Amino acid sequence: MGSTPGVFVSSVSASDWTDDPDVPGTQIHELVHQDGVWAGLTRILSDDAPLQWTPDQRETVHVIEGSVRIEFEAGPSLELGLGDIASFPAGVPMTWHVSTPFKELWFMA
Repeated sequence: MGSTPGVFVSSVSASDWTDDPDVPGTQIHELVHQDGVWAGLTRILSDDAPLQWTPDQRETVHVIEGSVRIEFEAGPSLELGLGDIASFPAGVPMTWHVSTPFKELWFMA
């Protein structure tokens, strides 16, 4: 879609997802990855194994389908479900146990 410079707009269809090279078994739809900001959607269609994840930047997520239990190396687990929003600091190792299908909107900055 055409837009004003610096404005990013997207519409997600079934064909607009690509395999995420950073998190095996997941797919992403990227909205923006520039100027220190990265934002998009992730979807997970099967929950074959827990996912290891350590964000390089602060990450904020909004669960829009499914649920997840997140384990932290240095603290209690966190349960997130439909509509929940959470924010994680950079460098925190996590293990995600996802119930599928799962979708999240995420922002890193």
